[in-house]
Amino acid sequence: MGEVLDGAAVRRWSGLAAEALGRTRGEIDALNVFPVPDGDTGTNLHLTVLAAADAVAALPAGSGTGEAWQALTRGALLGARGNSGVILSLVFRGLAEIVGRPETAGDGAALAEALGYASVLARGAVERPVEGTILSVLESAAAAGLDERGPGLAGVARAAVAGARQALRRTTGQLDVLARSGVVDAGGAGLCVVLEALAAVITEEYPERYEVPARTPGEGTVREGRAEPAGPGYEVMYLLDAADERVPRLRAVLDALGDSLVVVGGDGLWNVHVHVDDAGAAIEAGLSAGRPHRIRVTYLHAGDRSQAPCTGRAVVAVTAADGLAALFESTGAQVVRREPGALPPLALLAEAILAAGDEVAVLPNEPEVAALAEAAAERARESGARIAVVPTKASVQGLAALAVHDPLRRFADDVIAMTRAAGATRFGNLEVAAEEAFTSVGLCQPGDVLGLIEGDVAMIGEDLAEVARHVLDRLLSGGGELVTLISGTYAPEGLTALLEAHLRDRHPDVEVGVYDGGQVLYPLLIGVE
Repeated sequence: MGEVLDGAAVRRWSGLAAEALGRTRGEIDALNVFPVPDGDTGTNLHLTVLAAADAVAALPAGSGTGEAWQALTRGALLGARGNSGVILSLVFRGLAEIVGRPETAGDGAALAEALGYASVLARGAVERPVEGTILSVLESAAAAGLDERGPGLAGVARAAVAGARQALRRTTGQLDVLARSGVVDAGGAGLCVVLEALAAVITEEYPERYEVPARTPGEGTVREGRAEPAGPGYEVMYLLDAADERVPRLRAVLDALGDSLVVVGGDGLWNVHVHVDDAGAAIEAGLSAGRPHRIRVTYLHAGDRSQAPCTGRAVVAVTAADGLAALFESTGAQVVRREPGALPPLALLAEAILAAGDEVAVLPNEPEVAALAEAAAERARESGARIAVVPTKASVQGLAALAVHDPLRRFADDVIAMTRAAGATRFGNLEVAAEEAFTSVGLCQPGDVLGLIEGDVAMIGEDLAEVARHVLDRLLSGGGELVTLISGTYAPEGLTALLEAHLRDRHPDVEVGVYDGGQVLYPLLIGVE
């Protein structure tokens, strides 16, 4: 019988839990009617635990108990999917902070305390807790463990599983939507599987199968007879690098935008989950608080779609500048405008894609726009349209993709050609620092000129032309045949002429194209193909 939750036990538990959720995720998905009937809770929990298990498995041999628990919690935080996955990451964290120390790893009372602490953490992370959910199941598991607490792990683990199972059965009567559907809570069912895997590792009593309650015979489903989907339209998730003191304000902003808000993390790294109608506003809230990344936007009402109103091949490009919009339109794209420094409204982007045609390639042209473009594309695909998002991270990549666009090619071949052209275009830009900040090449002050190459600061200087020449030479160090220079609203007169002269002198074989983009934030955009 396992007498201690050491590194080896954590490895076995995470692997077994991932395997068990892999077997049961379809059954758990079928229970998923709350908060949104999108049928993915089991899948989300499985992916969350897989990420945690992979992080533990990647540890070097001989890693200690604390390192294993730390890897488990960080892997779950970074890989959490969906509302239940984010909450499950807190279960791991609560356990890790109490039984993750060698002196408590074999203590049954510590395991009971850890489950109680995990329950407190989970409730605290959910902005508006609801009874009859994974929170209720976790709370009951913790209470049962505390009633049983003693010197041994096995008794606490068995009691926690029994308490969780009893609470799971009660969830059907705690939420009207579950009662109408004849199901237990999907997240709670997944938590039971994870706790049973933990008990199996401790007791070495491995069940032949993990039970997931089926829908009650004769009961209906909330999906039947509903003409319009209820609740917000999009699930937005992202990791956020932000100072801890900025998170309360972020919570308030996101709570006003939607529901199912869960924010977990600490020490500068957070996992944010919310359901909203305006996905762009949720991401912009993250941008105001810190640096969001791994952004995922999912349309929640896949059954609610209108048909694409027209046929044909089209390209939709997103931009914030008049000159760039004219460039895209002159090369055959339909343009979706956004405000400088802001994201386009997702509904506007989705409508533009739906209106464009039956086969549409989307050029986001900024990393922050890519997640919204994917969500809009997903929505449009449900209408029967074929939509592809070409991963353009800069406007110069979008122009390069359009240069090889051929509407007479097969759609898949056209998208491949556009993707290759975008990927073969190195890009840079100039910015003027608005505040003091640390960069990859040192500290910058307000008013400094920053030269960026593919999003990373490569030089800090005082003169736009000098920094631009440095960026050009760096971009051309790997070769290139065509340089594109796009001047912005605040580019000094004569800047592009100076750069053309520099290119004639230093890189005489390179062809140069110069355009007025009218972008506000960047004095100069540079592309090298």
